[in-house]
Amino acid sequence: MRLRTCVIAALGMFLVGVGLTGPAAAQAYDPNYPVCLRVYGGTLTSDYIDCRFTSLPECRATASGRPATCSVNPFYAGPKKPPKRRTHRYRDE
Repeated sequence: MRLRTCVIAALGMFLVGVGLTGPAAAQAYDPNYPVCLRVYGGTLTSDYIDCRFTSLPECRATASGRPATCSVNPFYAGPKKPPKRRTHRYRDE
């Protein structure tokens, strides 16, 4: 009887813990682009972040006339470097 009570209590605490946690959020910033646009939602739409701009003027042109701001992407990884070419060294025999 005592074991059953402990199991039911543990199960109840587990279900409460699962119920209180929310969904996990994904990273909103794309590390491939240096500038992000954040659009502020209203009553019918939600906020979102769009990181697909290569410059601040390009982002500001898109944000013009909208409730939005442009900012530098904090997760920008920088330009991709080409892989190093391996040079073949030949030995004189």
